[in-house]
Amino acid sequence: MAEVFDVVVIGGGPTGENAGARAAAAGLSVALVEHELLGGECSYWACIPSKALLRPGDALWMAKQVPGARETLKGPLVASAVLEHRDAMVSHYKDDSQLKWAEGAKLKVVRGHGKLAGPRKVRVEARDGGVSELEARRAVVLATGSRPRIPDIPGLKEARPWDNREGTAAKQVPRRLLVLGGGAVAVELAQAWRSLGSEVTLVERGKALLSRFEPFVGEQVVQALREDGVKVVMGATVTHVSRPGGQGEVTVKLSTGEELRADALLVGMGRVPRTDALGLETVGLKPGETVQVDDQLRAKGVEGGWLYACGDVNGRNLLTHMGKYQARLVGDVIAGKKASAWADTKATPQVIFTHPQVASVGLTEAKAREQGLPVRTVQYDLGKVSGTSLLGEKLGGTAKLVVDEKRRVVLGATFTGPEVGEMLHAATIAVAGEVSLDTLWHAVPSFPTMSEVWLRLLETYGL
Repeated sequence: MAEVFDVVVIGGGPTGENAGARAAAAGLSVALVEHELLGGECSYWACIPSKALLRPGDALWMAKQVPGARETLKGPLVASAVLEHRDAMVSHYKDDSQLKWAEGAKLKVVRGHGKLAGPRKVRVEARDGGVSELEARRAVVLATGSRPRIPDIPGLKEARPWDNREGTAAKQVPRRLLVLGGGAVAVELAQAWRSLGSEVTLVERGKALLSRFEPFVGEQVVQALREDGVKVVMGATVTHVSRPGGQGEVTVKLSTGEELRADALLVGMGRVPRTDALGLETVGLKPGETVQVDDQLRAKGVEGGWLYACGDVNGRNLLTHMGKYQARLVGDVIAGKKASAWADTKATPQVIFTHPQVASVGLTEAKAREQGLPVRTVQYDLGKVSGTSLLGEKLGGTAKLVVDEKRRVVLGATFTGPEVGEMLHAATIAVAGEVSLDTLWHAVPSFPTMSEVWLRLLETYGL
């Protein structure tokens, strides 16, 4: 006999947890199915551990810019202490606290691999081989996330490369690390392991790092990586990888003819939805593909409107906080409230935790122009703001606004510089709320803070 709940959520990462908790808070009975650790990728192998690895190097770098502090610094980071702190931040890869939270949120945790078995039905296969059946009165929510994409490069899979999991969970610092990719995972982990003493080489096939951001972002991050001692190779593709037996030294051949050798190889080249073993075929959807949804996060092409998908699995926005945003809306919709997702396509904030930090929200200038919007941009040197100068010597950065000239509202904002991630939410409010420039002129920044750059940007615009 199937156990019946109002809602069954497949996937116990941040997205699934939030969808389930929101529905449970509305008085619905919820089963949360997870085959690994509650808390998912972000808690144990992505957001949290990567920032734990990055923060010590960032703090040391910042201290070196401060007269009186830098003179007291002796020696490099203590890698063992950093790795111990990383382990503490991921609860030593145990989910006891997450389980306690889930139970407190009135979620019934079901351990095992969950997959659809027809309309409103979920089959759960436990690690011990046991099988159970769940049935949902109202809804099934897919929140299984994504997995790293390993490109089809000769010899790459056989070389057993690191992905974000090994890249954040490694127990020792590799003497030589080769990183493939130019996105957030690649640049963050390249800088993190370099700060811990590894000789790092980063290879990007394109002409820029972080190419989805404003052009100055990639330029400044490349400069910072090189100043840290990372070798950055641009415009080169990997043609072959060799690692006999999948261990020991790895050799990578590039399209330029150069041959690189390392002790560890990390691939940070995108992600794909985790839907290949989800039973999508039982409800008329195609396994391995993203689950297309409407603005209420209902799966398209499924009769009855009972199937929802949120987070990476629907392909709308592959960021943890946006998956959680979608999850909250899903919980509301299932509970009978009116809600629609739009911030995940219009006002998405993102921070890259390198030094300099990168923070952005909304449209870049290029994207705004592609949409045919009446665009004007303003840009300002963050290093010229008093608040930045007080943080340390020679700390620079850039702030840029993309403005809709017709409506006089901010469409997008990008910042680079020290701790700019903490300034981002003001820009997110401006973009999401469509706050007019004339109103922003009366939002007076405190002196002397870096936020005073908002005043300088508006002055540059002409207010």
